[in-house]
Amino acid sequence: MTAAPAGAAELALDVPGGLPAVPLLRFLAAHAVPGAERHDAATGTHERLVPTSAGPVAAAVVLGAGPRCARVLVRAPPPVLGEVAVVVRRWLDLDGDVAAAEEHLRTDARLAPLVAARPGLRVPRSVCGAETALLTVLGQQVSLAAARTFAGRLVAAFGDPAAGGPTAFPEPAVLAAAGPEALRAATGLTGARSRTLHALARLLAGGLDLDAEREAGRGEAARARLLAVPGIGPWTADLVALRVLDEDDAFLPGDLVLRRALGGVPAAAALETAGAWRPWRGYALLHLWTAQVFTDPGGSR
Repeated sequence: MTAAPAGAAELALDVPGGLPAVPLLRFLAAHAVPGAERHDAATGTHERLVPTSAGPVAAAVVLGAGPRCARVLVRAPPPVLGEVAVVVRRWLDLDGDVAAAEEHLRTDARLAPLVAARPGLRVPRSVCGAETALLTVLGQQVSLAAARTFAGRLVAAFGDPAAGGPTAFPEPAVLAAAGPEALRAATGLTGARSRTLHALARLLAGGLDLDAEREAGRGEAARARLLAVPGIGPWTADLVALRVLDEDDAFLPGDLVLRRALGGVPAAAALETAGAWRPWRGYALLHLWTAQVFTDPGGSR
């Protein structure tokens, strides 16, 4: 990949308490949408388009190749570098109340060694709420690799390519106008999943602004509207709540990777166990997911 987006300036962002770079880079690489994102594991660099007041711009974040990161380097065009930095701080959860979460979670016998192993672990959030929600639907009941394949096909068919840079993820209005059959034909999704993706695109194009809902503190109302979409269940709504709506206590008791990390327990048992982790179940979830990924790379979320 290129060393920096064309004409980019650089800004270093402090990371309070530091963070374990390897799990975050692994997450970014595993979720990178073909065509829309570029990841360079050797340099710890991730590039994609970021929305700004001047429109989407190519930007890069650099965590470096070391095991821990005390500063994140942001590269973006000078006029919008500050805007991009604000997005990056939220996207990488640089200002999350990690210290409070870890103080609580380390009192749990199961989570204490995980927190000790990876202090400062963040919850990867979202650059664009609509994009993350649509990608979450693509990831329902399939492997992460399959979800990336579907996402890459969606971007290739409906995205807006930029000269020499990443392709913009499709706007909800574009997907809504395309119709479910066109989405199915382009991606290879099942008919039912295509209809769900289309219904969500229509909802987002019709006025549900997930980022605005988060900023206004209406996360519960937004989650309820997502659950009203045919084909969207608690797993999808709760993952969107965690990553887009900044709900630190969001939890996915039915998630297969989580249940495997807890020893193969049923969803009801996972939910009961997690009661002791409130109000930081989202951070507990990331610690358990991360530990499981390092044991079983195929279990990545």
